[in-house]
Amino acid sequence: MYKNYNTKQVTLSLNLDIYLEENDIAFAIDELVESIPVDVFSVFEHRMGTSSYHPKMMLKLILCGYTQSIFSGRKIEAMSKDSIRAMWLTQSQTPNFRTINRFRVNPLVQPILQECFIQFRNQLVSQQLIDEEAIFIDGTKLEANANKYTFVWKKSTQRYEESLREKSKSYYQQLVEEQIIPSICSEDDELNTGNLKQIIDELEMKVSDLSTKIENTSDVQERKELRSERKEPKKALKAFSDFIYRKQKYKEQHDIYNGRNSYSKTDHDATFMRMKDDHMMNGQLKPGYNVQIATNHQYVLAYETFSNPTDFKTMISFLDTIKKSYFDLPKYIVADAGYGSEENYQAILDDFERTPLITYTMYQKEHTKKYKQNPFIPDNWIYNELADTYICPNNREVKFRNYSTRTDKSGFKRQLKIYECESCLNCPVRALCTRAKSSKNRVIQRNGNWEYFKAHVRELLKEDVTGEIYRQRKIDVEPAFGNLKANLAFNRFSVRGKDKISQELGFALMALNLRKLRKNRKDISKKSRKNKHSEMRGFILECLFSVKRLLGQPLFFKIVLLILLFLP
Repeated sequence: MYKNYNTKQVTLSLNLDIYLEENDIAFAIDELVESIPVDVFSVFEHRMGTSSYHPKMMLKLILCGYTQSIFSGRKIEAMSKDSIRAMWLTQSQTPNFRTINRFRVNPLVQPILQECFIQFRNQLVSQQLIDEEAIFIDGTKLEANANKYTFVWKKSTQRYEESLREKSKSYYQQLVEEQIIPSICSEDDELNTGNLKQIIDELEMKVSDLSTKIENTSDVQERKELRSERKEPKKALKAFSDFIYRKQKYKEQHDIYNGRNSYSKTDHDATFMRMKDDHMMNGQLKPGYNVQIATNHQYVLAYETFSNPTDFKTMISFLDTIKKSYFDLPKYIVADAGYGSEENYQAILDDFERTPLITYTMYQKEHTKKYKQNPFIPDNWIYNELADTYICPNNREVKFRNYSTRTDKSGFKRQLKIYECESCLNCPVRALCTRAKSSKNRVIQRNGNWEYFKAHVRELLKEDVTGEIYRQRKIDVEPAFGNLKANLAFNRFSVRGKDKISQELGFALMALNLRKLRKNRKDISKKSRKNKHSEMRGFILECLFSVKRLLGQPLFFKIVLLILLFLP
């Protein structure tokens, strides 16, 4: 006997949510999007033209696709037609893949995504799934949707630009010496774009005059001589036209670099970086982006993308973004040694007025026995505060010499004190102490501000509360990247341009959060069901023991046997 099955039977359409599980991820998506204030979606309102799909519906559909590791616009369109979850979220509307792709890269979606993260965090706080005491920051590299072999390097551009400068100057001087064109600038001046244009104008006039003379003469010998005379100016005109084109191209390339060392021709915002998935083990560089996230209890609360591969240069900008666009910074900012720099410590303590739980590069090494017992490391030298001198391993004074100010590329200034040994001449341990030339003494530099920050961090990490918070970092922020790349399978962007990839990353990270929230809710519901069953079993056992005490042991067992016999 079979259950009734007939594909030709006419049925009434029912509410699709009855086919979904109790804690299906579609309910979490719907709850999140509906929590966003209506005013946020008003930017999509229009009164001209045909009606459009509601941005709420589009947002739910794309989030649904990303939670199922579906990142292609065509596959999301197919999912909207055959997935009960997607059909319930869209109410059986099926937007075209072009509509889906245009929506997820629309600049108007960025504030909506930010509001998504704000509302999601509010839900987590209200449900006590996260605390507001600290955020954990870390970064990872994600491959861009760009050609791996269309790279442009800054050093190559500088080398070609220098070659162009020398070649154009030499060619210009040759033309002036041969009296093909008059002198335009002095020999010491560099040829800029304006000078190159003047040279081209002079050459064009020269070629035009010679061409007119050729047309106006009928003497064969004279025409030959004029053509021969015109040959060099024509060649120079072509060369200088190429010079000015290359000069403009190099200028555009410098504008695109914007402080970076490379970029991809197919995605100018992507920088060539070293990725962890180096299968050839040859340090291959790939075009990518540096993704920074802030988490708490493995939930991603804020994010930002950078074209700069170095982590410590992104910290201040990322904290500014969190403060302006997401939420107020908590008391503790936790990150690994990749963010430990004087500039970051100073900004967090002075500008943001927060506590940095961030180690520095040498933190782990400074705690080793080998480091502490090495007599040639200046940190282990005896310091005379009154005389402001150090004592080297050979018991010679290393005296203060001068102050120095170092300015890095970002404009941050470091105040240094330079110390020099009184004499390294005939020192028996010189080879172990310094690599300087034999005629020079050992020189060390000390940064008082940096030493203060390092001591402050060491004290914080020794304390029980702050030390425990810092130890939480590895199991809080690192799993988020593992889930993003391994479980969600989001390893490469599918759009190009920093603004567009930032929005796509927002969808991926929110999908990650929703998956985790769904899992937590399932675990909570399982625990509650177990608790209910255990409470029920306890209640039944208590009732049975009460009956046993009232009736006595023989009569009680007889009644229990009768109940068991008559149970179905």
